Amino acid sequence: MFGYNKVINEYEFSPLEILHFLLISLRLGRHRKGEFRLTKRGAELVEDPGRLFAELIPYFLFQIDHVSYSRFDDCLFGEWDVEMNVINADADHGTTEAALFETFYGEPQDWHTAGWREMAALSSCVLRPLEWAGLLIETREDGAGKYVHHVFKSPLWRSALNLDTDEMLRPISVQ
Repeated sequence: MFGYNKVINEYEFSPLEILHFLLISLRLGRHRKGEFRLTKRGAELVEDPGRLFAELIPYFLFQIDHVSYSRFDDCLFGEWDVEMNVINADADHGTTEAALFETFYGEPQDWHTAGWREMAALSSCVLRPLEWAGLLIETREDGAGKYVHHVFKSPLWRSALNLDTDEMLRPISVQ
């Protein structure tokens, strides 16, 4: 959107606001004479997507406070290394947000129970950042008055991450 010089409200489009923040924080972009421009280092990384990913995504996942981008101040307890390994094992062939929540916290909750705020915290603080990073794919299904959120690992997950639980996983069979 910056390239088209359109007027937009960043706060209404969260991924753009976060990208803008990341580019400035990592000194890959800056404002100059009323325009947003890539720095020399930023322009170099655009030419090498692998290096850009290696620079941008760990900072985005592990250094940004994702609670600040959620509607609530709720934060679930957990560490990224544990969460990534659990998701790696549970979402290997697909799962749901509710099933992941139950794996993490032992209590079955979903969007239609009293624990919906905890589900929202898991979604906005863990799953959405992984989805925006291109590591997860989430699908939403409407059915019989319920929303089911399916979670799958993207092909990028398998190629970009090396996790402790990788050895436990069955290979995917292609038919």
